[in-house]
Amino acid sequence: MNEPLNFAGFREMAVFSGNAHRAFAEAVCKHLEMPLGRNEVFEFSNGNIFVRFLDNIRERDVFLIQPIAPPVNTRLMELFIMIDAAKRASAGRVTAVIPYFAYGRSDKKDQPRVPITARLVANFIEVAGADRVLTMDLHAGQIQGFFNIPLDELHAQPHIAEYFRSLNLPRPVIVATDVGGAKGARDVAERLGAELAIVDKRRTSNDEQAEAMTIIGEVEDRDAIIVDDEILTGGTVASALELLRMNRARSVYVGTIHPLFAGAAFDRLDTTDISELVFTDTVPVAADAFQHVQTHVLSVAPYFGDAMHRIHTGGSVGELFR
Repeated sequence: MNEPLNFAGFREMAVFSGNAHRAFAEAVCKHLEMPLGRNEVFEFSNGNIFVRFLDNIRERDVFLIQPIAPPVNTRLMELFIMIDAAKRASAGRVTAVIPYFAYGRSDKKDQPRVPITARLVANFIEVAGADRVLTMDLHAGQIQGFFNIPLDELHAQPHIAEYFRSLNLPRPVIVATDVGGAKGARDVAERLGAELAIVDKRRTSNDEQAEAMTIIGEVEDRDAIIVDDEILTGGTVASALELLRMNRARSVYVGTIHPLFAGAAFDRLDTTDISELVFTDTVPVAADAFQHVQTHVLSVAPYFGDAMHRIHTGGSVGELFR
């Protein structure tokens, strides 16, 4: 953090966690050098969720940390109920801290008779009573406009770029998994002074499968770094990996912000064909999930802690991007 912590400002600040990623909330509080608030969040045998704050939060600046990670709908309900409980406990302000925002892929009507679920989730968060939102790397930029309350979006690309810079790869090339992800990949490429390549892929249905067609850009005899905002089943990365090998890339690294890793992802990514798999801790991943591929976790908890400190003290969150 560039500026010293104002400990006096924390007298009215309180941070709580849902059940989605308590270790992340603890890491944020460790960075802020303050205790994680005491609360209860559990499910009755009938499936109903119960929330109770065990600390007095009247007129305090409350931050509720809850990535919308699987099981997604349970975590969403926990978040809604935590927000409502905080408002009914007379919290001065409630900020929903959502490191990973689910339903981000449902951001527009791209088929007949389908919902815009990302907008619906935004409405739920507002109706529950949140005063503002802090998140990281939304799947689509327009989701910011779905909210009528302030939203701060943090970006992990600088952290990913800095890590790959530290590896001192001789001929890196940044590979976007599709045209939609080119913007984030280009940011990493510019920070590394590297060239950009893009995988041309085709998604033919809603079954989470995509077919990689070809690579636009030069990757032969280069250290390819696949950059994607989130990895779900790993199918897109596996297809890109195959294309890069066919085009004689010297090595392949993978960097992602949100490591959702569902279904066959662990089998597809747990291969020595990947030199290293790098991801942040916006969602929980089991430490022993991979046996063959080398992994590295970049913690963004300090980044969130800095942003929360700036929100609480009236500082500029935008300065974190400089």
